[in-house]
Amino acid sequence: MNYQEIEKKARENLNGSCKVCPVCNGKACAGEVPGMGGKGTGEAFKINVEALAAYKLNMRVIHDAKDPDTTTVLLGKKMAIPVFAAPVSGTTLNMGGKFSEAEYIQWIIGGCLDSGIYPMVGDTAVDAFLTTNLEQLKKFDGQGIAIIKPWENSNVIQKIKLAEASGVYAVGMDIDAAGLITLALHGKPVGPKSVEEIKQIVASTKLPFILKGIMTVDEAELAVAAGVQAIGVSNHGGRVLDQTPGVADVLPEIAAAVKGKVTILADGGVRNGVDVLKMLALGADGVLVGRPLVTASFGGQTEGVKTYLEIMKNELKSAMVLTGCKSIKDINERIIF
Repeated sequence: MNYQEIEKKARENLNGSCKVCPVCNGKACAGEVPGMGGKGTGEAFKINVEALAAYKLNMRVIHDAKDPDTTTVLLGKKMAIPVFAAPVSGTTLNMGGKFSEAEYIQWIIGGCLDSGIYPMVGDTAVDAFLTTNLEQLKKFDGQGIAIIKPWENSNVIQKIKLAEASGVYAVGMDIDAAGLITLALHGKPVGPKSVEEIKQIVASTKLPFILKGIMTVDEAELAVAAGVQAIGVSNHGGRVLDQTPGVADVLPEIAAAVKGKVTILADGGVRNGVDVLKMLALGADGVLVGRPLVTASFGGQTEGVKTYLEIMKNELKSAMVLTGCKSIKDINERIIF
């Protein structure tokens, strides 16, 4: 499947909710929330892309990294590449409404699993979307992760139990959704959490718990204190707070503080395999990809997702060859210029 054809079809199917720009950088969709844009000026979305692009790579070609191993193990699961599908939900709210949530998430799940990686499924203002996502995930033996919004704790825990029943192997909360406008528009109360509230949620499940939405060292350390197994360094794709720094700019300092204490995932502006390599070199153990998988699924369904991920894998492997990395463990700050 030709990726240019996938993008063309996606542009039609997204009904104007996403322009499918040549570079997905947040400029054409600034302020379009609901939609696929960044909040306010859109700067927090744009800076994610710009911050990652600003890092350059040291090319090295005198070595024996001729056939790099792109596999890794994250949260107990072996993966073909260290990439998860980010928990992007809300087809009728944000993606033009042409396809149902069930269709979209089925393509995401199937394409990810066929490609040797795992999907995260999300929660949103429409309660039925999480139910739909979990029902679809159950059809794939629960091979994925459920991420819940920061509702009142009893509601979060109730939704975690629903996720457990679907067979997921990890759960989490995107705490950065505390001020998400799409939730506010639907009268859905979300908010920040204290360390004690997070501890209560973590204690409610035996599954690995991911806290997504960490952008400072102090909050990374608080997440560790709360007992989470993984953090997601993320500003929610620039959709919750205008004028934040880019994820790539805060990641190294966070990694220096908590690397080895928790699994570090990073989410923001990852568009290709070279971006994956950069995020890993800056301190992430794995990355999340959001908007590009929406494009791939709307343009080519399951095959579109597989095509995009195969391209990303090939780009990552090629970049590893040209930076002298024989395995994912070899990727570190040495390759950053």
